[in-house]
Amino acid sequence: MSHPTSLTIMVLSDSVGGTASNVVHAALAQFPDVDYELKNFPFIREEDQLTVVLEKAKRFNAVVLHTFVDPILVETIETFCNGNEITCIDVLNPLIREVTSRTNTMPQHKPGAKHKLDDKYFNRISALEFAVQYDDGKDPKGFLEADIVILGISRTSKTPLSIYMANQGYKVANLPLMPESKLPDEIWQVDSNRMVGLTNEEEMLSNIRRERMLSYGMDPETPYSSKERIRKEIQYAEELYRKLNCQIINVSSKSIEETSAIIIDSLKNR
Repeated sequence: MSHPTSLTIMVLSDSVGGTASNVVHAALAQFPDVDYELKNFPFIREEDQLTVVLEKAKRFNAVVLHTFVDPILVETIETFCNGNEITCIDVLNPLIREVTSRTNTMPQHKPGAKHKLDDKYFNRISALEFAVQYDDGKDPKGFLEADIVILGISRTSKTPLSIYMANQGYKVANLPLMPESKLPDEIWQVDSNRMVGLTNEEEMLSNIRRERMLSYGMDPETPYSSKERIRKEIQYAEELYRKLNCQIINVSSKSIEETSAIIIDSLKNR
C-alpha cells in the first residue's frame, strides 16, 4: 500500500502559535523526503473563529496542532476533531494537567502567557548583542572578552554558529581567515581552550562559494571559488590552528546544532 509523501499541518493558537510551529519543524526535520505545508492560524479567541478553521482542516485532511489554554476552546476542538476523525495534537494541556495534579496549583489559562524575564533571558540578549558587535573580527578586543572565539575561512558558517551559540547565552566572537591577512595580536592572547577552528572539505567549499556568487548574479568561476585557492586557504587555516593549539572541527557533515554541541561539550570537559 502506498502512502502520501506530503501532508498539510495546521497550527491553531490563541496567541502567535510559535510554540507549536517549532514543534512541527523539529519533528519534520526527521523526514527530509516528506513535503509538508504548514498553515498558521494565530489569535483565535472565539468559538466561531475556531469552527471556521476546523472546517478547513477537515477539507484538507490536515494534522492539527493547537496551544489553546481556554478550556472552552480546548473542549470545542477536541469534540470537533474526535467527531470528524481529524488528528489533533494538544501541545500544552497534557503538561499543564500534570503540573496541576502534582502541585495542586491551578493554571492561569492566560493566552500568550510569557515566561518571566530572568537573568538567563537578559544574558542571552547580552550575548546576542556581543555576537553582532564582534562578528567578522570587527573589533579585536572582543576576542579577549569572548567565552568562545571561532576562526574559519570564508563559508565555514562562522556567523550562523556564533548567533546560534549566543542564543544559548555564550559570548562569541569570530574571525575570518585569509592567508594574506595579518592576524590581530589579540588572537595570540586567547586561551586555546576557548578557541575553535572551523574547516570544511575542498569540494563542498567550492560548491558553496559558486552558489554564493550566482546568488549575487556574478560569474561563479572566480579565484574565490577555485579549488586551488580553497586548498591554499584550508592549508593555511589548519596550520594556524595547530600553532594556536585550538580545537579543530570539520563542519562538512555537521549541522550548526551539532557543531555547537561539540564545542559546548568540549568547554565543559576542559
